[in-house]
Amino acid sequence: MPNSPRTSGPARATLSARELGRATLERQFLLRRRDVNALTAIEHLVGLEAQAPSSAYYQLWSRLAGFTPDELAGLLLDRKVVRIVVMRGTIHLVSAADCATLRPLTQVIMDRDLRTNMLHAKPLADVDLDRLVEVARPLLEQEPRTNAELGTLLAEHWPTCGPGHLAHAARDLLPLVQVPPRGVWGQRGQPRLTTAESWLGRGLDPQPAPATMVLRYLGAFGPASVADMQTWSGLTRLREVVEPLRASLRSFDDDNGTQLFDLPDAELPAPDVPAPPRFLPDFDNVLRSHADRTRIISDVDRKRMNTRNGVTPNALLVDGTVAGMWRIIRARGTATVAITPFRRLDSAARDAVADEAERLLAFAAADASSHDVQFGVSVDG
Repeated sequence: MPNSPRTSGPARATLSARELGRATLERQFLLRRRDVNALTAIEHLVGLEAQAPSSAYYQLWSRLAGFTPDELAGLLLDRKVVRIVVMRGTIHLVSAADCATLRPLTQVIMDRDLRTNMLHAKPLADVDLDRLVEVARPLLEQEPRTNAELGTLLAEHWPTCGPGHLAHAARDLLPLVQVPPRGVWGQRGQPRLTTAESWLGRGLDPQPAPATMVLRYLGAFGPASVADMQTWSGLTRLREVVEPLRASLRSFDDDNGTQLFDLPDAELPAPDVPAPPRFLPDFDNVLRSHADRTRIISDVDRKRMNTRNGVTPNALLVDGTVAGMWRIIRARGTATVAITPFRRLDSAARDAVADEAERLLAFAAADASSHDVQFGVSVDG
């Protein structure tokens, strides 16, 4: 989207990438760990991207004081949070209350996918989708089923359409949650699906408010442009939602002259506020929720994170921006955090990263007989 043109009136203040980064880190609970419970954090952050089952645990550990895996596992088992496809058409961990509003708001993404998906759209062209919903819903509410199981049952009604295509259509047309043990720390299992209404014992909001979603996004990711909002949500035409809110929002420009919006009372930390190292997992929303991501990661480093095999590396934040990648390696009873810096770290930064890595291992590999932290050669030499 092109930069928003300046309108008549007083000039807007300009926020640098560093100022934007500090503001976002503050709202993301990444400048300091917060003493709030996991459910409160999940709702404040408007959900956590959760394509990998363990990702949400690392996201919460990086943000909350005293967080333990049992806390989030309990929320999943008690049906207070669910794993469901919402923003950007990807799996997120959201509260039960947010599931009821965010899933209807993002249905247009799934509808678009049915029309444009290169793998599934053509085979589904002759399938009566209303009838598919009528058949699939009771099958899924009778008991949670895997995609393969659901596809096989649907193929009994549409034998000329592949089971995988039919299961994909059901996933787009119905609000399907992945039920435990999927997503429970330390447990494994194929994704099994049932409807959100059946799992939560409640209906979805028939008239969710896009404006409320936009305001909550700003509270967790702002200041931000309309393009940022659309990148995070996967929705289009959000300028139509923002325009009626304009008078109640603050406006800024970024270094490129793009107009940014913000809540009137949201905090804007000083650009020199310390930002401690943080070990973020793959797909952390703070790295994926702006059209211009240079507040958190440079364009050069972003390319480095785009691996050939499609697996998104875990990101290391140093002084508020991505400065490397990391992974945990287990061998012969030892758990090691292997760090690949993108540039040379000075001794103070290296010590701070090592200390945070030790805390990471205490959280993620408490069962290991020993822990180690290894720094590779920086990418820049």
